[in-house]
Amino acid sequence: MRCALVSSSFDLRGYLGAEFERIADRIEIVDHRGHGADADIRLAIAWHPPADAFDYYPNLQAVCSLGAGVDNIIACPSLRPDIEVVRIVDPAQAQMMSGFVLWHVIWHQRRFKAYLDQQRDGIWQRLSQRNAQNVPVAILGYGEIGQRVAADLAQLGFPVMAWSRTAKPMSPAIRGFHGPSGLAAMLRETEVLVNLLPLTQETQGILNGELFGRMRRGGYLVQVGRGEHLVDEDLLAALESGQLEGAALDVFAAEPLPPAHAFWRHPKIVVTPHDACEVRVEAVATTLVATADAIRTGRRPPHAIDRARGY
Repeated sequence: MRCALVSSSFDLRGYLGAEFERIADRIEIVDHRGHGADADIRLAIAWHPPADAFDYYPNLQAVCSLGAGVDNIIACPSLRPDIEVVRIVDPAQAQMMSGFVLWHVIWHQRRFKAYLDQQRDGIWQRLSQRNAQNVPVAILGYGEIGQRVAADLAQLGFPVMAWSRTAKPMSPAIRGFHGPSGLAAMLRETEVLVNLLPLTQETQGILNGELFGRMRRGGYLVQVGRGEHLVDEDLLAALESGQLEGAALDVFAAEPLPPAHAFWRHPKIVVTPHDACEVRVEAVATTLVATADAIRTGRRPPHAIDRARGY
């Protein structure tokens, strides 16, 4: 089966490389031409596709994202309703994300920012320590990655809460919340907030002043969802007022983050360049093989999203 590589900003062929060919040897990858029609292509992999990308594939049945998020594909105007959108599920990606989140939670808990400031000023002074049990952490989004992050935080002794749009089964170590009332109740107990939500119309701008105001004063934000979740000005205001003590930001509405943006030089913000985790080529290849097999046999591909929900 032939698979089109569709991206306006990323070298998909260079990324996939020889490892992909070794695993997905029955799939022929072809570059997106942007002219004419490729009627024999039924499968594609995409990352921020051009607006008219899918017009050139009249018989396309499924498109796989390059990562866990699919919002960049759903937003493409040429994506037809009958095309399945498939996300990549990679346990190693969840592990990598969990390590990133845990580092920042502990950074806040153990007051490492204050120690860096003391080092800069040559001050030798021990600060009061806080046990993990006294730092409640809340997670927005309880999918595969959210579940791994929650479990690892709980193992370290943090009280962990998780919120999802609808009720989900929870591990005994995790307190679950859902719906608007559940979100409000969870935020009242939250010191560290970790955002792992998918980007939908409902979640766009969810990290705003009202939400920050419901958290415990002196809280901390770990933003690893999508840049459009965050209202930048509201975060700056929350940091200025002391409602939030700090924030770790890995995703941004505009990437790369513009050089003049206030986040770069803010003393209470840690900026990383959308590098919290990445999907292994092995996971991409395995997902494409499973999707191709589903197309051949007339089945719905594994990990196909619910287009109405957006994830």
